[in-house]
Amino acid sequence: MTIERRLAHAGFTLSRDYPVPVEKVWQAFADEQQKRTWFGDADTFESREWAFDFRVGGRDVDEAKFHDGPLSRYEAVYTDIVEHVRIVTTYDMWLDGAHMSTSVASFEFEQVPEGTRFTHAEHGVFLDEFWADGAGREEGTRGILEALGRHLR
Repeated sequence: MTIERRLAHAGFTLSRDYPVPVEKVWQAFADEQQKRTWFGDADTFESREWAFDFRVGGRDVDEAKFHDGPLSRYEAVYTDIVEHVRIVTTYDMWLDGAHMSTSVASFEFEQVPEGTRFTHAEHGVFLDEFWADGAGREEGTRGILEALGRHLR
């Protein structure tokens, strides 16, 4: 079978207001144990590999197998961190060993009267057979932000 070589670009911005201080939302990203509890859903995935190095130039890895499904691999590098203000990463995703995308994502933390306004902005390049997966990435990120909200409650 020949794979059609093509690219697609997709971008999105999602904002959520969490009723907790910026410091608490920040710690959900900066503290390894906290991030492990909300970033992956243990009921959906079987964890295979995890690495956490929260610093500029540091690398995170989260590889997990969906129960009765594909193996997903996330590898990120932190390119900018300003405490309680922003995090910028570049990351790659693989599905069953096939490189599906490369993205740049920014996370902004803003104190608002009700707590924290968190903004996730992302631009992805989707490769070959995954060229139409941009909408799925946004949907998956919505789920991650919901998990973060549950963690913060």
